[in-house]
Amino acid sequence: MPVAASVKMGEGVRIFYPDLVNMYNCSLGDQTTVGPFVEVQGGVDIGARCKISSHSFICEGVSIEDEVFIGHGVMFINDIYPRATGEDGQPLKGGQWEMVRTRIGKRVSIGSNATIMGGITIGEGALIGAGAVVTKNVPPFAIVTGNPGRVRGDVRERQTK
Repeated sequence: MPVAASVKMGEGVRIFYPDLVNMYNCSLGDQTTVGPFVEVQGGVDIGARCKISSHSFICEGVSIEDEVFIGHGVMFINDIYPRATGEDGQPLKGGQWEMVRTRIGKRVSIGSNATIMGGITIGEGALIGAGAVVTKNVPPFAIVTGNPGRVRGDVRERQTK
């Protein structure tokens, strides 16, 4: 599971165990760190000063802005109606399914084992609780927990207490 030569890395990027990740045709911003057993697929853009924790999967179509924390085992989804085969029973190939894009705003924190459905935006500064299943857009600075994920508060209110 290599870091392919096609990966664009900013200055100071740290991949702690490069032999234990799978990354190709993606970009990592300055000072971003990546833990072991992470897959980052082609076309993914990860901003500067992000932390991608172990066992996370970031699929094609995901864009992550600066200073984002991705906890352990976070899963992103880019196909809302996944199928193994077409109507004719033949295996689907690249381009025979609809990839949807997901945007993660600046300074978002996503807790361990969260699942992020495709086609959504998580607004700046939002906090996604561990194990949440996020199925809809998340407003900036919202705290989201549960399955399905629901807004439970505002990060800015917590910071003033």
